[in-house]
Amino acid sequence: MAQTYPPFIWHNGRIKPWAEATVHVMAHALHYGSSVFEGIRCYATPKGPAIFRLDDHNRRLFASAKIYEMPIPYTLEEINAACREVIQANGLGKGYLRPIAFRGLGGFGLSADCPTEVAVAAWDMGRYLGEDVLEAGIDACVSSWQRFAPNTIPAGAKAGGNYLSGQLVAREARRLGFGEGIALASTGLLSEGAGENLFLVMNGELHTTPVSAALLNGITRHSLITLAQDAGIRVVERDLPREYLYLCDELFMCGTAAEVTPIRSVDGRQVGSGKPGPVTRRIQDLFFGLFDGRTPDKYGWLDPV
Repeated sequence: MAQTYPPFIWHNGRIKPWAEATVHVMAHALHYGSSVFEGIRCYATPKGPAIFRLDDHNRRLFASAKIYEMPIPYTLEEINAACREVIQANGLGKGYLRPIAFRGLGGFGLSADCPTEVAVAAWDMGRYLGEDVLEAGIDACVSSWQRFAPNTIPAGAKAGGNYLSGQLVAREARRLGFGEGIALASTGLLSEGAGENLFLVMNGELHTTPVSAALLNGITRHSLITLAQDAGIRVVERDLPREYLYLCDELFMCGTAAEVTPIRSVDGRQVGSGKPGPVTRRIQDLFFGLFDGRTPDKYGWLDPV
């Protein structure tokens, strides 16, 4: 299915037609992956469109830029406002937001000082891994590609270049007929999915890999940990070996795009009953309840457009 583009985008300080947001082919980011970005969801709520954890996402955008010494020529408040503005300009009741900052046209060396360009796009996006996956779950595989080792590429930055790793994991999984891939860290222990964090359910508890396992400390991950703990579900962050994927009672991955996606099998081995279990369903209810009013927004995570 061809991608349908929205009419407008926010680019370098103003709303403009989508087709006019152009970048030179010699931009630094195109050659060296020097970009940082965020993925943010805007949900339709009983009170109108609301962006989920807007401030937290864009604070991470600035943190990622800091790691790569990339000055962003706008304030946090201006980027937040741009996110609301592009939703309104495109008349979206819900959608996916993509703020991105990148080194544009300037010098040609790795350490060249180039101007930072900034854009915020918004479009209507459904379920990232398939329309029925939240109910049915997906079949996943452990990838032959490992995550980067510590002190090589900073996994804590949401940087464009990091996602070359995710592309290898995801494309291998699709080529082999799986819905998504799961990567191991350089230690041989579990890391995360191609672009999602992992949760294993064992004896009614949630177990998730730590940030030291070459993963991005996801905002959805943090949200689910918080909601689970509030609901009395114990959460354990610890190193996990690969075989626990086959032995756990339930398994799901999460992220802004993937939301809360159950995994029904790994490497052809059925997980639990082979369908989303009660803890996974409870976490889904708590998460999606934020957007239809069933779960109180006690932390102020919803930012009205």
